[in-house]
Amino acid sequence: MSELSYEEAVKQLEEIVRRLENEDIPLEEALGSFKEGVRLSRYCREKLAEIEFQVEYLLKEEQGKEENGVSPEETEENDEPL
Repeated sequence: MSELSYEEAVKQLEEIVRRLENEDIPLEEALGSFKEGVRLSRYCREKLAEIEFQVEYLLKEEQGKEENGVSPEETEENDEPL
């Protein structure tokens, strides 16, 4: 599932929820869909946590540079891409 984007995972999760709410499906199929929904939900939470960590890191890094008297414009020229 690592090649699945966050947006694709959310879309699949929404489709599973819609199907479970609106369709009369056999119990075993519903359980399988529910399990897939749990897996997708976990994947989305992990992706969000990863992005949150990166944002916090970048903000702390920027704050540290500002506290050391280095302007953001000066650091952009020297920063390597993530």
